[in-house]
Amino acid sequence: MSAPLVEPAADLSSAELARYARQIVIPGVGLDAQRRLKAARVLVLGAGGLGSPALLYLAAAGVGVIGIVDDDVVDASNLHRQVVHGTPSLGSPKTASAAARIRELNPHVTVQEHRERLTAGNAIEMFGLYDLVVDGSDNFATRYLAADAAEITDRPVVWGSIMRFEGQVSVFWASKGPSYRDLFPEPPVGPDALSCEQAGVFGVLPGQVGTAMTTEAIKLITGMGETLLGRLAVLDALAGTWREFRLERDPDRVPITQLGASAADDGEPADADGLSPADLGALLAARACREADFDLIDVREEDEYALDRIEGARLVPLSRIRAGAAEIPRDREVVLICQGGVRSARLLASLREDGHAQVRHLAGGLDAWRRAQPRG
Repeated sequence: MSAPLVEPAADLSSAELARYARQIVIPGVGLDAQRRLKAARVLVLGAGGLGSPALLYLAAAGVGVIGIVDDDVVDASNLHRQVVHGTPSLGSPKTASAAARIRELNPHVTVQEHRERLTAGNAIEMFGLYDLVVDGSDNFATRYLAADAAEITDRPVVWGSIMRFEGQVSVFWASKGPSYRDLFPEPPVGPDALSCEQAGVFGVLPGQVGTAMTTEAIKLITGMGETLLGRLAVLDALAGTWREFRLERDPDRVPITQLGASAADDGEPADADGLSPADLGALLAARACREADFDLIDVREEDEYALDRIEGARLVPLSRIRAGAAEIPRDREVVLICQGGVRSARLLASLREDGHAQVRHLAGGLDAWRRAQPRG
């Protein structure tokens, strides 16, 4: 057992005692642990796949204050896994949708919405408002920023990651054990840099991983059991197995003492050749009027292209390009598209090295394009 993260609240109301009765009667929980949950302040990064079960079960367990950080809105493609949201919430900010569901679930919980992206400019102040961070983010820029801000503010981080059929869970706390950078010193490159939105995710997987993350948060708050600090749990959903790996601090790692420009860097190549959605829209309009000529190439795979695409883009999957079965024109301007801008940026860099001079890409990919479109 570890020391509890927070001191217990003064008391529980009769309504709270009735609500949490089945939890309080568990040997080793009792009133003391429930009062600690009430006193706790937990910040959840992302109201998406992992954040959804974490938010619901943190609220159901009786965590007193829950903060939600997310700047996105609810989309139909979210609903197969982001169970805190429903069809009536389509188009609504995720923080508002999640906050409404939490208040419906447990009116004793205070919800604080942070309808913004976590940045190097707000992370330190925001983390200072909470006792614990639950990182359910889906991109490497946020994960590394959160890890660094947590190290500076000495906050434990319950971390989870999902992709396709595999999930990972751990607890990071730089002053007491390994941090995220001890496990992953630098952001990944190539296919490993894909988010779950780009690579796909099995719909029930976030529920399995997100609830495991919530268990770790409750153990940290109350001091019950043994947390995953210094351990990495890996789930293979298809095999139905959990594996565990020991983690150690890297003795050569330089401690993080301040957030610099690199803290918000997701490891992508310099994007001087990236077009904004507005830039691409203007080019497409000019092409329709025969005032511009360029080849708009979608480098995603066929399944992705079938689900959603920009009108006028032709499909040339990245796997075919790498296999040499498709050529990128050298005699005309080319604009590359992928889902989030990762694959297109890396292909652009590779093509430039190979002598392609007239290649650009859509920064942020199809995701940025859809966000920029007017909402009907």
